[in-house]
Amino acid sequence: MISNLHNSTIAIDAMGGDVGLDVTVPASIDILKKYTRLKIILVGDEAAIEQHLHDCPDLLRKQITIHNATQVVGMDEKPASALRGKKDSSMRVAINLVKSDDADACISAGNTGALMATARFVLKTLPGIDRPAICSAIPTQTGHTHMLDLGANVDLSAQHLLEFAVMGSVLTSAIDNIENPSIGLLNIGQEAMKGNEQVQQAATLISNSSLNYYGFIEGDDIYKGVVDVVVADGFVGNISLKTSEGVAKMIVYFIKREFSRNILTKLAGLVAMPVLNAFKSKVDPRKYNGASLLGLKGIVVKSHGGADRFSFSNAIKVAMLEVENNVPQRISKVLENTFVDDN
Repeated sequence: MISNLHNSTIAIDAMGGDVGLDVTVPASIDILKKYTRLKIILVGDEAAIEQHLHDCPDLLRKQITIHNATQVVGMDEKPASALRGKKDSSMRVAINLVKSDDADACISAGNTGALMATARFVLKTLPGIDRPAICSAIPTQTGHTHMLDLGANVDLSAQHLLEFAVMGSVLTSAIDNIENPSIGLLNIGQEAMKGNEQVQQAATLISNSSLNYYGFIEGDDIYKGVVDVVVADGFVGNISLKTSEGVAKMIVYFIKREFSRNILTKLAGLVAMPVLNAFKSKVDPRKYNGASLLGLKGIVVKSHGGADRFSFSNAIKVAMLEVENNVPQRISKVLENTFVDDN
């Protein structure tokens, strides 16, 4: 739940993503209708943004500021190229606004690699954090779980996985109001002897920390809701996420095909429609849009590049929750009490 009494300012990369202004501006207006004390800075081509705001009610328009940026980071652009050559991109400028304290958080649906590289360069990492991680909520049988890393880091040490466990625990505690979230380490089996050296060492580090360590979990445990936080390296985490998304699409495909086979199956589909709609609502990925770039000295949220208006609005809500709950500060405090890092 987001308190409407909380003042916050969100910088939005209005040009980023597959759709850009046709999504970012309407989604911003939708959010402002619900949260009257929220302020939004739309970053990008000023003239184009103004054109998309021509139907915005005057009362809401007062909550919006436009910050001009002359460049846009392409969705397939290399992170290093964007970092060096796009210093006035809507993505970079939005992150700069967080750095200068003109905004409390930044949201972008743009190039993930460029966003992570730019955010890390501009904002820097928290003391005790070597690498930021991408974390997102995932629907489960019991509600949802938070999983990280979802693709930012491939080659990691056990120490990195411990850092991820800390960050995931703090985020889940802040967002879901869980006092001591349970942590599961994704592995090829639950038995103590399973897994590579990296996972084995990480298990020792996490179990010896003050975190609520559940133990190893397998891939099918993610969606059972066995733990509140799932920790993995970016290679494993990203493949797990993308595989589950593919399975979900396959299920929807076969359901639609079977219900459209003939008149009888179409009638059965009509009867089953309330159940199907309830199922769709529970697993709708748009409700979980908004991945947090954890470990930075500032709040940055990554929206899916192909997000629609509803989906992007949820990414804004994620940023608002992190602002309201002071997530970077809470991570920093827990790090100090969990372990001393030599980095």
